[in-house]
Amino acid sequence: MTSEKPTLYSFYRSSCSWRVRIALNLKKIEYEYAPINLLKSEQKSESYLSINPLGGLPTLKINDHYISQSISIMEYLDEVYPEVPLLPKNDPIKRADVRKLSLIIAADIQPIKNLRVLKYVGDERKVDFGHWAIEAGLRAFEKCLEKTAGKYCYGDEITMADICLIPQMLKARRFKVDVSKFVNICRIEEELNKLDAFIQAHPTNQMDCPIEWTGN
Repeated sequence: MTSEKPTLYSFYRSSCSWRVRIALNLKKIEYEYAPINLLKSEQKSESYLSINPLGGLPTLKINDHYISQSISIMEYLDEVYPEVPLLPKNDPIKRADVRKLSLIIAADIQPIKNLRVLKYVGDERKVDFGHWAIEAGLRAFEKCLEKTAGKYCYGDEITMADICLIPQMLKARRFKVDVSKFVNICRIEEELNKLDAFIQAHPTNQMDCPIEWTGN
């Protein structure tokens, strides 16, 4: 356990930061919120690069230690705060399955359509490129859910896969993906969006979210 309240360096609409906010909420861990504005390139400041050399979000400060990469942060939280597990206990196969689902989003979809990549792709192609990346990944995710889904992505308990899914759905709609064809995904999204931990983590409920922001 930590001896002081963790600090989360976050941006309201960063999907990776959003994941960690959900995880912290599910485990009822109180934390300080330190906003880093990606649109103003605050992640490139010397002070932030000193704690996260990649300049990515999120970063979680635990005492004097800084942990980056959302999946690593969530696995750390699961080890230190085992209540409300994010990975199935006592079954390596089930844990591997949940990691697979999580990484379809966290490794195969999100990195290739994040802000840094889209700027490189350019304004003319970024919407089509993002649409392609998200739709292809969600198609694979939906196929996996045919074997794994219960009430949620993996059976009837919330896992890391559910945490990764919700932020990606907002991104899917921003890039004009027709998510209605992913029946299991939409059903699970509806269930998760009823839960306080997910509601509280939503971008519109963050201190750095502009009043006028509509999700676009």
